[in-house]
Amino acid sequence: MKLTFSPTSPFARKVRIAAIELHLNDRIELVPTTTSPGQAISEYSLVTPLKKLPVLITDEGDTILDSYVIVEYLNELANGSLIPANGARRWRVKSDHCLVNGLIDSMVLCRYEKTLRPPELQWQDWYDDHWTRVWNGLAWFERRSEALMNDPLDLAQIALVCMLDYVDFRFADCGWRQAYPGLSAFYRRMQERPSVTMTAPPPA
Repeated sequence: MKLTFSPTSPFARKVRIAAIELHLNDRIELVPTTTSPGQAISEYSLVTPLKKLPVLITDEGDTILDSYVIVEYLNELANGSLIPANGARRWRVKSDHCLVNGLIDSMVLCRYEKTLRPPELQWQDWYDDHWTRVWNGLAWFERRSEALMNDPLDLAQIALVCMLDYVDFRFADCGWRQAYPGLSAFYRRMQERPSVTMTAPPPA
């Protein structure tokens, strides 16, 4: 199998952590890929018209899009438990994962607004709205931090630690650790996992 990725992409990192936890990483070839808004990448557009990371190309040559779908595929392949098979916890994990993905999307949009859009075209109210979503999302997980510390490892926890590292990588001065001590404790616990340290993004 082949996985398109960037070492700074929290979405691709989520898949890499899952692959390690499922003991499938030795079966996956990592294919470094760069994408950027406003830049045509004709070859990668043939892999996925969305030009997003990651994409998994299976041994059979099928293309699987979206980090969640990729992890679902790997979880089934390994008969894993990163996505619970049924019951209330399955829907909580899926919903929590969806929330984390949305928060990362908002952070990516905030970064693009300040780093790629010309200053005279930047929309501060729009930026503030997306950052408020991020901050409220962190508060939401702070209220559930004790459960996160005690539940078995799942995809939502993996996505969350990837998001928190992305906060450090792109918004290092936001002060999330001081504001959310429960999340900070969860983050420290997750850093003890080899899969997390092995996939850490490069220094900002």
